Amino acid sequence: MLAPGLRSQQTARASAALPAAGAWDAAPVELFSTGAESVTLHMTYTRGGAGGAVDFQMQVSPYSLLTLAPASAAEWQHMTQYTAGVLAAGVDTQSREQREYITYQAVGATTEAFVYGPVDLAERIERIRVTARESGNAGAPGTFAVTAMFR
Repeated sequence: MLAPGLRSQQTARASAALPAAGAWDAAPVELFSTGAESVTLHMTYTRGGAGGAVDFQMQVSPYSLLTLAPASAAEWQHMTQYTAGVLAAGVDTQSREQREYITYQAVGATTEAFVYGPVDLAERIERIRVTARESGNAGAPGTFAVTAMFR
């Protein structure tokens, strides 16, 4: 259940041009997600030029404030991808997990809408943010917006 006063719909990234030269957003918006079971990201992207694509990454924090993070812990954790190793009798198995970001390649020149999620937050994530960059045509950044819907 969402914490009292927490809005189920929040703007994670207002519609604006992506940073120039393929740089990631310098100051992504932090959204409070205390008590949320899940989040679904609704996105719109308009390419700035032919070959336009956007990279995005959801980052989460188990800390409601930076000051609550232990000295040795990172405030923000990146989304990851997990691949299970091949199981064989009598042999230890090595699985892999690595930080991940997602690329959305524009199909045309019009505004395109797409969704990511729902992502399970298990009522244990205090804040999320979405960082993005132009990756397809870094010389002509597109416009990108993200709305987060919490449940």
